[in-house]
Amino acid sequence: MRTLSQYVRRTPIMRVSADGRPLVFKLEHLQLTGSFKLRGAVNTLLSLNVSEVVTASGGNHGIAVAQAAQLLGAHATVFVPVTAPETKTRRIEALGAKLIRHGNTYAEAAAAARELNLPYIEAYNSLPVIEGQSTVTQEIVEDAPDIDTIFVAVGGGGLVAGAALASGGRHVVAVEPENCCAMHNALAAGEPVDSVVDSIAADALGATRAGSLSLEILQQHNVSSALVTDVEILSARDRLWEEFRIAVEPAGAAAFAAFLRGDVSSELPCVLLCGANSEWRPS
Repeated sequence: MRTLSQYVRRTPIMRVSADGRPLVFKLEHLQLTGSFKLRGAVNTLLSLNVSEVVTASGGNHGIAVAQAAQLLGAHATVFVPVTAPETKTRRIEALGAKLIRHGNTYAEAAAAARELNLPYIEAYNSLPVIEGQSTVTQEIVEDAPDIDTIFVAVGGGGLVAGAALASGGRHVVAVEPENCCAMHNALAAGEPVDSVVDSIAADALGATRAGSLSLEILQQHNVSSALVTDVEILSARDRLWEEFRIAVEPAGAAAFAAFLRGDVSSELPCVLLCGANSEWRPS
């Protein structure tokens, strides 16, 4: 029987100090596809056992599905909005997937993808995806059992829901850009609601609505919400490079931005660096 661990990397942790505070980084940006998304994509494909799939993505999920399909001998069609960054669409095609540009938003691309009569791989609102993403936090807890808090960047909620399930009761902080915060709005409303998407990290965190399953999981666990500005995200990204020589995309720096704010009390937090697929290169 094929298992997830055959296809994804066990990414390392890194113990550091930032602003005089101890901190653990989970270096998930070193995952095979440059983001955590591969875990959920592979786990879903393993559960489906099909030869062809379709999905929609702002970029990272599409790369993951394309890579998962290649690894498992399937074919993937990936719909992306026309605004998807070239650095991500190029990789989707390089992995052998059929790329279709449609609409100006992820929601429009997803609606078109669902019209095809093919198994659809959800980006976040599915149990196999969430269970796959939970393995990131399982590794964190195994490798750094002394942490008490985990900062996680949030788009639709698959990664943070997995973190909540695997955290062993530790405090999980769901971090979003202040103008791109579907999960924050859903937690406040008690249900998924339409949300504005306007952030430097929107290509990775730009869900217009939080996943209903992810929201339900967060409501049942020790999770709080934190918002950060685009300025804080870019500053955190630059600090990761300048101080630790870690290069991530804006979404990958969002959790670190929330840590740097210092609003969350923690003896030993972990910051999950979730992705590194960006045109930006350190100067």
